[in-house]
Amino acid sequence: MKKLQVIIIDDEPLAINVLKNYIEKIDSLELVKTFLNAIDASSYLQNNSVDIIFLDINMPILNGLNFLKSLHVIPFVVITTAHEEYALEGFELEAIDYLVKPIPFPRFLKSVSRIVALKQNTAQPSNKQNEKPNIFVKVDKKRLQKIFLDDIMIIESLKDYIRIVTTTGKYIVHRTLSSFTEELPSDKFLRIHRSYTIAINKVDVVEGNSLEINGTRYTIGRSYLVNAKEIILNKTSSN
Repeated sequence: MKKLQVIIIDDEPLAINVLKNYIEKIDSLELVKTFLNAIDASSYLQNNSVDIIFLDINMPILNGLNFLKSLHVIPFVVITTAHEEYALEGFELEAIDYLVKPIPFPRFLKSVSRIVALKQNTAQPSNKQNEKPNIFVKVDKKRLQKIFLDDIMIIESLKDYIRIVTTTGKYIVHRTLSSFTEELPSDKFLRIHRSYTIAINKVDVVEGNSLEINGTRYTIGRSYLVNAKEIILNKTSSN
């Protein structure tokens, strides 16, 4: 990972020097600019982006909190101040950490390590983005079973339970058909009977008031018939 770009905003040169020395000890950080006031820093950020801002609060003309409120894009902001009473407001303004002066190096390092870890996690592609849509169901008192939505063929009501029939197996779950159907994407699943919800793309045959999925025939309820046929046939013809 490339070095994180850092700026310091503090009206005390000694405080800047302390942070500067700390930053130089950490290979993952690069100090690109220091500012003695927030107004100059604000002008800089209009044309430049940074990863981390170490920000003092008590500064003339524009204090740190008002400066933070003015930012449209907020990088990781670490507030550095001798005053603890601003901590709550700082966190409400999305500061990542709050360091009280005099800042010991171990506390500074802990803050930076947290930011580095967050940046690394953000930079890595999420496996979940590539994972097929799925749902977890409780199949006994303790075990949660992942079921891929593409594998579901039909869900059948068994009074206070449902049977989920998939391409890989069958699962009995303590749920009502109505509540479970509401959690499924409506463009992929369709209630066809008070006892059945089906996967639209798994329908092989539609005939009269019934349909067939994987060799098994299911009745379409009278009140569902017109709507079910229209959705199934239109969905099938558009695929």
